[in-house]
Amino acid sequence: MTKAFVSRLSEYFQISFGVILASIGLKAFLLPNGFLDGGVTGIAILLNSTLQINISIILVLLSLPFLILAYFSISRIMVTKSIIAIIGLAISIQLETFEVVTNDKLLISIFGGLFLGLGIGITIKNGAVLDGSEILGIYINNSLGISIGKVILLFNFILFSITAIIVSKETAMYSILTFLVTAKITDLTIEGFEDFIGVMIVSKKSTALKTAITEKLGAGMTVFQGVNGHGKNGSTKDFEVIQTVINRFEIRKINRIIDEIDPDAFIVEYDVNRIKGGILRRYLNKKIDPNNTES
Repeated sequence: MTKAFVSRLSEYFQISFGVILASIGLKAFLLPNGFLDGGVTGIAILLNSTLQINISIILVLLSLPFLILAYFSISRIMVTKSIIAIIGLAISIQLETFEVVTNDKLLISIFGGLFLGLGIGITIKNGAVLDGSEILGIYINNSLGISIGKVILLFNFILFSITAIIVSKETAMYSILTFLVTAKITDLTIEGFEDFIGVMIVSKKSTALKTAITEKLGAGMTVFQGVNGHGKNGSTKDFEVIQTVINRFEIRKINRIIDEIDPDAFIVEYDVNRIKGGILRRYLNKKIDPNNTES
């Protein structure tokens, strides 16, 4: 078997696992209590609870327009995977049976959102979607430049408003909580639980800073050669720009190092979404304790 085949097989296996987790969230927690999630899944649950239509059929039918849209505007491979994932979710919902885990509405919202978020996150990470609202968000973002987050937020605002009118305000509020938990767990599943921060430093004392960051923090870095800089003190030429990536827990420590060496240094901090390769997870100095969380 080739590496490409094994990789593709692994993706479909993980998508299947994500589908199972999402169906547990729906069948064991949300559906028995009429709680909604956001997006197409939320619409399907709402129609199921009000009109008693089979949710598996609704889920597939409501997803079709979004899949067609994705086929012509985004990615055909993604559509193929998504069709398999959505049909798998519909079948899983139809076949799975669970006893009521809890009657506590808060726990239902939290754990329903937890399982659903894990399932959606694993599925997205492997190139498929379980909800058509994400496809709509991508399409509108590409066409009109409106952010995906804003599109999904508007979509769900309308959905939860209708829920408050048709069902009840309490159900709508618990559904919003479910949606927030689902969204957060989805992000954590896709991006990972370890947050990283990128730091860019411009300082006249760059040599001392490079040494201190390496010895005291154990972080690798990239050093760029600046050509011209302009600030309150006029122009600066031929200076170094230090760029490094650290764990979020170490941000206070690196700021303290910079303040001790050059309080006037120019610093830019920014979120890092994905890290691969490099020496980020290894310490340059073996004497440095990676468990040291001093700040």
